[in-house]
Order: sequence, then C-alpha cells, then structure tokens
Amino acid sequence: MVPIRDNNPTTITPYVTFGLIAANILAFLFEATLPPQELDGFFHLAAVVPRELTASFGGIAVNQPVPEWITLFTSQFLHGGILHLGGNMLFLWIFGNNVEDRLGHVKYLIFYLACGVLAGLTQWFFSQNSGIPSLGASGAIAGVMGAYILRFPRAEVLTLIPLGLFFPAVRVPAFYFLGFWFLQQAFYGFASFEAQTNIGMESGGIAYWAHAGGFVFGAILGPLLGLFEPTPEEKAYL
Repeated sequence: MVPIRDNNPTTITPYVTFGLIAANILAFLFEATLPPQELDGFFHLAAVVPRELTASFGGIAVNQPVPEWITLFTSQFLHGGILHLGGNMLFLWIFGNNVEDRLGHVKYLIFYLACGVLAGLTQWFFSQNSGIPSLGASGAIAGVMGAYILRFPRAEVLTLIPLGLFFPAVRVPAFYFLGFWFLQQAFYGFASFEAQTNIGMESGGIAYWAHAGGFVFGAILGPLLGLFEPTPEEKAYL
C-alpha cells in the first residue's frame, strides 16, 4: 500500500520535518557523487556496522576516525537508493508534520533522533555479528508512525492499493494502515530468525527489526514528550 496524503491538518509550519527531508536529500546527493568503492567505504564509516558497534561496546578499537556510536545518528540520513530515499521521505512528509505539530519543533527533533537511535540499537541487538552496514531514516520514521497511530488513530490516509494492473485510491483509517504496516515488519523480523539468508539484514535487505523497534519506541516516547498535551492554540480555548 502506498500512502498519498492524510486528512489531518496542522496548526504550525513543520520546519523540522522540512529540514529533515532536506538533510536526507542533500546526504543522498553527496552519496551520488562518490564512485562505488568510495561509497562503500563511506557507508562503512557513517552507517551502523553491527559487529563494529558490538566491538566498540566491548572496548575494542575498530580503527574508525570517529566513535562508533555516532553512526547511530549519521546512519539516519543515509540511503541505499532513490526508491529507498523516496519511500522514506514520503512517509515522513505525510506523518511527520502532525507529530511535530503536537510535540513542538524542539521536542519533535529530539523525539525523531531518539527513535532513530533506539531503532538502530534494536536492529543491532538481533544482528550483533553482522558486517553489513545498516542505514536509512526508516527507524526514526517508524517512531513517528508509532506516535501518529496513538494520537490520530481515526485520521484517514488516502492510499493506493495495487490490484494487478489497477491502483485504486481508498481512504484507510490510520489505525489500520499503520497497524498493518507494524504487524508486517514484526512478522518479517520473526521470520528472519528462520531465514537469515533470505530476509533481513543478513542478506543486505530490509532492517525489519529497526522498523518494529522504532515504531514501539515512538509509541512510548511520544506520550512522554507531550503527544497528548493540547497545543498553544487549543489551550487558548480552554
């Protein structure tokens, strides 16, 4: 299912969401300037390499110019291809503005980065000896989606549903759209235990545990940071 937009207006201009989208696009444009060998080296430097993170947690030097934990942040702005980038930015564009509206700019940025870090650690936990770089904004955006489903379960998401050669657009409540997405990520995460060579990071595929973990942590952190508090405009009418 491909979301197009939601019917959930905001009361602010989502500057942080715009900035995050711009930062991801700029990072991808930089990646596009690198030849393949340099790009691979850049990914090993700036993306999360689980076995290197494991070594650093154990106090073992990994011969990197920066502390390995920093990759939990830098990896959030890297993408493996234009479709990877485009899909992530589409979801961030649709769901991020409303969460930013509720949390405020500063808390939203803290929330977003924290969800990305916790999502990365979730994926690391299930693949601690993997040498495949883990990268992308998906974990942080999954956190945004976890907060969104709690705060706006009845908001409708205009969604394209592929049915063979036809792509009808239907309105789907966020609870069902995002709930189905989460269950799919969790299912494939559990399936990866039995099919490490076909599903998930061990094959260089999708980091499903980062998605599921980010979603759960977003649902936890959102309320703690004020997801259900009224906005200043709403307080004026109380």
